Amino acid sequence: MKHSIKLRLFLAMSGLILFFILLSSVLVNTSLGRYYIHKKTADLREHSRIVAALVQEDSADLWTAMERLERNRAISSTLTDANMNILYSTFPGPPPEGDPEQADKRPASPLPPLRPAKPRDQQLFLLRQAVESGREQLEKGEVFMEVREDPRLHTQFLNAVSQLPNGYYLILSTPLAAIQESAAVANRFFLFTGLITLLLGNVIVFFYARRFTQPILEMNDIARRMAKLDFQKKVTADSRDELGQLAESINSLSDQLSRSITELQDRNAQLQTDIERERKIDEMRKEFISNVSHELKTPIALIQGYAEGLKVNVADDEESRNYYCDVIMDESRKMNKLVMELLDLSQIESGQFHLDRSTFDTVAWAESVVEKFAPLLRERQIDWSVDGEAGLIADADKERMEQVLVNYLTNAIHHIAPPHQLTLRVFPRQNKIRVTLFNSGKGIPEEALDQIWTSFYKVDKARTRAYGGTGLGLSVVRAIQRMHQNGYGAENAPGGVLFWFDLDRAEDALLS
Repeated sequence: MKHSIKLRLFLAMSGLILFFILLSSVLVNTSLGRYYIHKKTADLREHSRIVAALVQEDSADLWTAMERLERNRAISSTLTDANMNILYSTFPGPPPEGDPEQADKRPASPLPPLRPAKPRDQQLFLLRQAVESGREQLEKGEVFMEVREDPRLHTQFLNAVSQLPNGYYLILSTPLAAIQESAAVANRFFLFTGLITLLLGNVIVFFYARRFTQPILEMNDIARRMAKLDFQKKVTADSRDELGQLAESINSLSDQLSRSITELQDRNAQLQTDIERERKIDEMRKEFISNVSHELKTPIALIQGYAEGLKVNVADDEESRNYYCDVIMDESRKMNKLVMELLDLSQIESGQFHLDRSTFDTVAWAESVVEKFAPLLRERQIDWSVDGEAGLIADADKERMEQVLVNYLTNAIHHIAPPHQLTLRVFPRQNKIRVTLFNSGKGIPEEALDQIWTSFYKVDKARTRAYGGTGLGLSVVRAIQRMHQNGYGAENAPGGVLFWFDLDRAEDALLS
């Protein structure tokens, strides 16, 4: 990854550390000496005020205080009277030449002679020069500061000259070489510690940058997954900072997108289902119109032809006219049956028809329906039987269920074949009552078992036309059973075909 955040953060933090190290080094080189001199100047002024106070108080601790100052602060001091006679000096000089008794002719001093000072020409020379240089400041009671080089030692000193209230002169001096050497040592030490800081800082910055960018890389990975509609993985929000808030926002966005896309997919699937259903309905409508037109075309043409024949007296005898009239009546009956079945199917499937439920004995009901077909069964030499258990009480629309059984019987009678056996059985099945009707004959092709419930579908169209079938009987059965929310079906059995349908048991209906 080019120009990654981790690399840029590492370089930025390392550069920042290096910048501060270099800046500090430059400041040490350029300003530490001046700051040190400024600090020493303040110290010398402060010590001058302390010594002045001790001298004014005529303190017995004056010499001890000045010696302590010399030892602790590395400051040399010289105290003279108003005539520049040295009363105290850090570096006492040799006895003066000439009569040693002249040494005792100096003015009497009220200070305790704990440490007799020895005059030195060099010290007096430097002191006089300092006093002359700072005359204006000394007369104002201020401390005169100067940097002066010792011609003998070739060393620069920072001098603080002050005139005490009693007229004495005090000069405090500290060498600048120590200051400069301290600054150089501090600078070298700072460079050494700066390199260590840079190395350790880079290590810390490296791990920090890695830890800082890890959540960002994780968020980037999850964002890529979201782009591919993968919303399973979530960002681990361990922190409560801006990255934690961003992680929570990404997780919330992921959940919302997941829900929205799921809802969109569900609605899209429902839309596809609705479109497919509308397409099928449209195809069914077109097929229905085509089938109705086809079913009505033949009887209308026959009725029209035979009616025209009667009108022009084609049949001039009574027997011919009766035949023409029978054909017209038979075709009218077929058309009426088709229209009535279409009306029933339309009412049931549109939901306008409501069931009129009642309880009845299923076996007795089945026997009564079959008995209505007894003359036709005898005429066609069909052996029939009704078997069932007593006490099976059904809860259903009795009239509509009779229509189902009649359609089954009509279909079985017209498709029965030797040995002309018709068996109707009623028996309990789980919490339902099952009615089966078996007729001997040729089986239904396997691919047609699911299609026979479709309106106007006919396995053998020529045979169906011969007995006046419309292809709507089993469609009506399907619609009635769906209204009752019960099963129905057909299957090939050894030697024939078995049709079945279920009824609700009255006991179960009462319990529900």
